[in-house]
Amino acid sequence: MMAKGTILLIDDEEDFCFFVKRNLERTGRFSVIYATDPDQGINLAKRNSPEIILLDITMPKKDGLQVLAQLKKDKKTMAIPIMMLTAVEDDQSKLTAARCYCEDYIIKPVTFEALQDKIHEVLSRQGK
Repeated sequence: MMAKGTILLIDDEEDFCFFVKRNLERTGRFSVIYATDPDQGINLAKRNSPEIILLDITMPKKDGLQVLAQLKKDKKTMAIPIMMLTAVEDDQSKLTAARCYCEDYIIKPVTFEALQDKIHEVLSRQGK
């Protein structure tokens, strides 16, 4: 049996966070923590060193691309793989995310199975 890995979800939609947390934890493979505030999410990343971060782009105060850049510049969080999980589909956002070393870019809505597969794919590339 594999040890549970922690996933951090940063998304301002509380209902979406609850849904993702419930479904990923049901697998028995993950423990999910989440923040609906970008700054709170950054602090959780520093304190908890999650196995992976799922990050939305469209949020108040600070968008996900700013959060991504901030996390990748910090020594405590730079090695954590980050997947964008967003409804933003434009090429410029995808390019900006890629330049900030985003591991994957997933467009909402996404099926739970597809999300889980992408998470496993990223973690496999990381050797986790």
